[in-house]
Amino acid sequence: MIRSLHAGSNQTGGFSLNVFSDDALEDIHLATLEVLQKTGVFVDDDEAMEVCAGAGAIVDAKKKIVKIPPLVVEEAIQSTPSQFVACGRTPKNDVVLGRNRVTFTNFGEGIKINDPYTGEHRETVKADVVNAARLVDYLDNLDTYERIMVSHDVPQETVSLHNAEASLTNTSKHHWLGPVNGYCSRKIVEMLTAIVGSKEKLKERPLLTLVTCPGSPLTFSKEHCEIIMEGARSGLAVNIVSMTMAGGSAPVTLAGTLVVLNAEVLGSLVLNQLVRKGAPLIYGSSTCPIDLWRTTATVGSPECGMITAGVAQLARKYALPCFAAGG
Repeated sequence: MIRSLHAGSNQTGGFSLNVFSDDALEDIHLATLEVLQKTGVFVDDDEAMEVCAGAGAIVDAKKKIVKIPPLVVEEAIQSTPSQFVACGRTPKNDVVLGRNRVTFTNFGEGIKINDPYTGEHRETVKADVVNAARLVDYLDNLDTYERIMVSHDVPQETVSLHNAEASLTNTSKHHWLGPVNGYCSRKIVEMLTAIVGSKEKLKERPLLTLVTCPGSPLTFSKEHCEIIMEGARSGLAVNIVSMTMAGGSAPVTLAGTLVVLNAEVLGSLVLNQLVRKGAPLIYGSSTCPIDLWRTTATVGSPECGMITAGVAQLARKYALPCFAAGG
């Protein structure tokens, strides 16, 4: 099995919380390869299945199950860049994302707000997205911007386009955005192209990273696949954020949860790299345990922090940029 030159090397880079030994991380990696090869992932997109089949994956088109050989996974990890520049509207806001580089962003998306002027607890609207983007643009401790809220006062079929317009015109920082589907992804690329001047310039200075989440466990929706492939073709980085829930859509154990999470991220990475080798991709996670009593996500729990630490270790093992919830 082959991996990128730096993947697997043990480097120091300041304070860290290592919840797994190197041997345990390798066990998680090998278990992930076994899941991808023997269980596979559900892929609800014909083009994505064709792309994977062309690289040697075993595809059951009727059941929409794609089983990925270990060598294909390893080669995809090897071809993914270990870092890239997340560009802002102005170069002073450019941020290098890579191993041992820590940056901060806000998170989303909020669906309600306490109106700062009236005190009313209400649904968020597009004007709130505008104001939030301006606020984050002003805060020096936030390096990049992710749309904080959702616009409820616009057609929901194109809500990501409204969120993009509200954000891109009100912050000069690099932007993270979930575009919902392939159509909206392409429209956002058109918006970005209009800002920078051409598709070639957009590839030189990508102002935005596409964000998409696989369904857990091991489910790639049509929309998820479209966003991954559009990002690779347009030159935009893609942030694969697994939101599997320990004890719900994944095993309750820390290692078991990370195997499912890892399979979802690496399976997505394979599709991304098969579309365009060398496309930038981020190993993302907003995974946490489920509260079995209330059936809610325990974001901010100690276990969430432990999962995030494990995610960071896996991303470092693969020499990939990492995006993880702080809790």
